[in-house]
Amino acid sequence: MRFAHTRPARTGRRLALGILMSLCCSGLASGQNNSKDNGEDEDAPAKPKPVLPNIYLDLRTIYTTLPAGTLSIGFSAPPLLSTLSNLTSLGTLSSPASRSINLDIPVTVDVNEQLSVYGGVSGASSQSGSLPWSSFDIYGFTVGFQADLYQQNGGMFPTVTIQSNASRSISDAPLATTSYNTILEFGYALNPDETRGLLAGAQYTKIIVDSIFAEVKPGYVGYVGGYYQWDNNWKLTGRFGVQSFGGAQLLNLTPFPAFTQPIVRLDLDRMDDNDNRLFGVTAQIAWTPKPSYQLTVRTPLYAIKN
Repeated sequence: MRFAHTRPARTGRRLALGILMSLCCSGLASGQNNSKDNGEDEDAPAKPKPVLPNIYLDLRTIYTTLPAGTLSIGFSAPPLLSTLSNLTSLGTLSSPASRSINLDIPVTVDVNEQLSVYGGVSGASSQSGSLPWSSFDIYGFTVGFQADLYQQNGGMFPTVTIQSNASRSISDAPLATTSYNTILEFGYALNPDETRGLLAGAQYTKIIVDSIFAEVKPGYVGYVGGYYQWDNNWKLTGRFGVQSFGGAQLLNLTPFPAFTQPIVRLDLDRMDDNDNRLFGVTAQIAWTPKPSYQLTVRTPLYAIKN
């Protein structure tokens, strides 16, 4: 008799519990639907992260002019290696005015949003004084990285970025040269979308020549600037600063004097919605003390683009 009375009671409790759970589930479902109707999709699955990083050839074509009797490092060390290679093969006692077309072909991998690594070769054709243009030759290779040590992300402290590379000449010129170039930059965004902001940074360049009869002193650049990106993803960046070069002595050439002069660089880039560069143009003027001009066209060729 006890079992006969207990089983219906248990069955009734189970039925009541099932109805209660059903009502709760229907209420949760209704709440979720209402939140979606209100534009709040908190339970939507997160956008999957890309499996592979960006991989591309960051192709750079660089046209440089250099006044007679001077050297200029500027913001880019590899063209200087081309200039040194050309000068030491001229066999003259002075450095004539020159111009060159350089092609940098680094393979770049964006490991994540904070780190990129790259490496590749550089080639150039140059013309000095009244001589004809030389044939295009591969003169060096470069390896390096760019990393955000700290990201602002709407905070009060600026983004801190370091870019460092090493370049080594591989041409048949009398002198082999290695350069080390490091830039430390601070970027402070003025709005949450980080489409406009201020910049400040410093660059150090060390050139090592494989000869006791030649020496290139270090170069320094300090600068300030800013950037602005329009809604159509065109981005303009300006950097204005001072370049200080310690001078150089190359074999039988007359010494290159030291100088401290202004330097200006302007970048115009076309970005996509994920901040990948699609096209870029850079114009640089470095006084040495006479103006040295440099124009760079960047045309990245993507193998993988996220």
